[in-house]
Amino acid sequence: MNRPPLRRAALSLGIAVATLTAAVATPAYARPDDRAPAPAVAAGPVFAITDAVARQVAVTDRAELTRLGGAAANGPVDLLAAGGRLAGDLRAANQRLLVAKGLPGGTGSLLRLRLAHPDMRAALARGEAPLVAAVPTDDSAPSVRAYDRSGATVVLDAARVPQRPVLVVDVDTERALTAGLALMRQELGARGIDRAAPARPATRTSGGSASAGYWATKVNAVRLSDDEEPWIKGDAEIYNLVAGFGLDGKVKVDLVQMPYLDHDGTTYYPNQLLVHFSSYKYNLADVVMMEDDGDTNYSSLVKAIAGALLVIVDGGAYTPLVNAILDAIPTSWYTDDPDFVDAWYTLSTASSGRKNGAGANGWMDVAPYWVEQF
Repeated sequence: MNRPPLRRAALSLGIAVATLTAAVATPAYARPDDRAPAPAVAAGPVFAITDAVARQVAVTDRAELTRLGGAAANGPVDLLAAGGRLAGDLRAANQRLLVAKGLPGGTGSLLRLRLAHPDMRAALARGEAPLVAAVPTDDSAPSVRAYDRSGATVVLDAARVPQRPVLVVDVDTERALTAGLALMRQELGARGIDRAAPARPATRTSGGSASAGYWATKVNAVRLSDDEEPWIKGDAEIYNLVAGFGLDGKVKVDLVQMPYLDHDGTTYYPNQLLVHFSSYKYNLADVVMMEDDGDTNYSSLVKAIAGALLVIVDGGAYTPLVNAILDAIPTSWYTDDPDFVDAWYTLSTASSGRKNGAGANGWMDVAPYWVEQF
């Protein structure tokens, strides 16, 4: 399922973020420009791989391109499963992609092909030869580099959906995120940063009877800012780093996915438990919301975060952990990977109502929730 990505907030000096606001307009259409030199592109390792695959797909024989285009018109296609003449090259490219994303070899296929926009199906069905492009790293780039049947570059306006059909080589971010979070949990645990699993039951008295359980923070509604993205962008997967101090005074981190957060500018009502306070020393926790829309290297990310959190010592008073997490991530990664979305400082068992993110890129309606033991 194609998921329009969610614009990251710009960050400097601990959440000094400019609010981004852009109205979503009906897509404008324009034919691609004539062949032109390739635009300047910030070629990260993932883009370098997918861009090379895009050119390979573009110059394959006409029958093969027609077969792949017809399949992509019905939904994203697993390129490795599609086989065909490019099978060997695609397997090698997928292995390089796994390395670039810091994922184990057993993760499986991450390469997929999709149609850039549903309105392109008619032109594809008429037999119009598609262009093939990879998702660029820089969301703010004014143009998109695509390839035609001869392998020549065609420059497309990043803000205007072209009339000519475009097939997009993309990363299966849903599969990558599942594997990436599993890796991060394993690596954090190996470094002594455990999950905040339920550790101590509390007792609550209500209506004259006592019940054992613990307090949690429930997300009743969540919405991210409505920010325009280039038409070529595809899936984005949202997850949260929930951090606090454990009973032993060491930092604890939970990784919580929000797979329903498909679109920005839309309010969702998940009733999802986000923070579990049963194993926290303090009645406070921080949340950092992130997204993977292609370039995240999970191995590098978890090493950076673990290195920053392991040096934080409990001084007898709660220390916010948002800045430590964000400062651990190299500044260059904020170009596209892994995208910082927003952050919420010091949620407590009493937190309720509308809570705006520190980056002004979203809000959550939260409420205390008593998780009762059986």
